[in-house]
Amino acid sequence: MLLKDKVIIITGVGPGMGQAMAKIAAQEGAKVAIGARKKDFLDKVVAEIKAAGGQAIAVATDVSKREQCDALVEATVKAFGRVDGLVNSAYAPGEMASFDAADVEGWKDSIDVTCLGAVRMAQAVAPYMKKQGGGAIVNVATMQAQQHLPGGSLSYAVAKGALVTASRQLASELGPFNIRVNATRMGWLWGETVRNALEGMAQHTGATVDAIKEGVASKIALRVIPPEEECAKTVLMFVSDYTKMVAGGVLDVNGGEWMAP
Repeated sequence: MLLKDKVIIITGVGPGMGQAMAKIAAQEGAKVAIGARKKDFLDKVVAEIKAAGGQAIAVATDVSKREQCDALVEATVKAFGRVDGLVNSAYAPGEMASFDAADVEGWKDSIDVTCLGAVRMAQAVAPYMKKQGGGAIVNVATMQAQQHLPGGSLSYAVAKGALVTASRQLASELGPFNIRVNATRMGWLWGETVRNALEGMAQHTGATVDAIKEGVASKIALRVIPPEEECAKTVLMFVSDYTKMVAGGVLDVNGGEWMAP
């Protein structure tokens, strides 16, 4: 198993890729601690993991609060004895508005959760990882930080772009302690969240969900919208021993829709 005997913390666990990462990490042998603001949903995910024979705990966590970040890490160490990996996937989506109409002051909230929240979590786990001789942190960013999405959230793209920059800085700072920090830039993620979005688009435009889906897929090299579960596996690779020599890396996970020069 890819993550056998590892202890992994995942933030921002919701109905999208977050819950997929938690379940797959447990299937791959990890003990999992999950955090997000909606405790009822977290408890449901934990129950599913335990029913499948895995080990998991849930802690209601708002990553904009340092004390709650510390509480998630402390609860993880108390339950499982250590922290081997941290996946930062918490984010605040921000408003869907053009630049002219954007509430720029509102960007602070998106940056606070998406970027600074990841840094707070890194600060919270770093002492434990240093003490045990190392660990891995992966920050989940977005393709929107590189390629503008018309109608997309500007604050979300800016916050995720800042997260990539922070990842490289942290990689340099924490590398001497054998703590690897990397980032993934996600594209479209096929699952409940995107399906709901396409249904809303279909109602607005009169097109069918299948037609919209095919239109999106036609712009992707692999001709599919990457499934959440497959993308979750790619993120988890960075907390596995298969990436022991990767630090400061940024991997595009988008099926080939956008390719770095």
